[in-house]
Amino acid sequence: MNPRLPPGLYIVATPIGNLSDLSPRAAATLAGCGVIAVEDTRVTAKLLAHIGAKRPMLPYHDHNADRVRPDLIARMRTEAVALVSDAGTPLISDPGYKLVRDARAAGVPVTTIPGASAAMAALTLAGLPTDRFLFLGFLPSKAGARASAIAEVAAIRATLVLYESGPRLGAALKALADGLGPRDAAVAREITKKFEETVTGTLAELAERYADAPPKGEIVIVVAPPGAPEPAAEEDIETALREAMTRLTPSRAAAEVAERLGVPRRQVYEKALALK
Repeated sequence: MNPRLPPGLYIVATPIGNLSDLSPRAAATLAGCGVIAVEDTRVTAKLLAHIGAKRPMLPYHDHNADRVRPDLIARMRTEAVALVSDAGTPLISDPGYKLVRDARAAGVPVTTIPGASAAMAALTLAGLPTDRFLFLGFLPSKAGARASAIAEVAAIRATLVLYESGPRLGAALKALADGLGPRDAAVAREITKKFEETVTGTLAELAERYADAPPKGEIVIVVAPPGAPEPAAEEDIETALREAMTRLTPSRAAAEVAERLGVPRRQVYEKALALK
């Protein structure tokens, strides 16, 4: 018999495919909690069956979260409440963060039991820089909004990580190719499952590959950061500095322009002093 856990909120990462990836600590937490807040009771029931446990489950998702959350917070004062998603780490592209926020506001202890994450797993498979990356979740479904979202991150010097569905993959890759240019990328799907696959190439090559052949399974797109920018011209630095110095001190103006144009701060600060 599993010992009952102290009251509080337990954030439990679950496998993204292979059930054997569930950690012993996560299994013990699920078996020992009072109730589990789940996205889909059918999915979590299979996981509980895998570890030979039966626990009460309460649906908690986008459509009922605001209504259910107060009751969950109240229960956390007297029993352990586990939060899981259908796969991977809770709070990643789901409404779980509000539950954590309100639990902390109510003085409820919050504990995390880390484990699988599709975004992190895809980064390890892609063969692209991992020292700095940005998780974007899902792109908007409408073309205009999708293009705008891509434009917002085009200049960020970091590897991009996105989630996508099979039917939308071709359109998403085409939009990324149009907005970001010839960057290297990877499409990882069915991670940890029997038919795990990672395909690499440029965004244009991947867009062509999947244009008329949408794959099945959960998909992660990983996109390389932009190449080194062209050195800023002296006149561009001066123009940017003059504008910035109407709002900021020379030091702050130099810092802003250096960051924006990718120029050494000392070089820009010396020019700012000369202009002043």
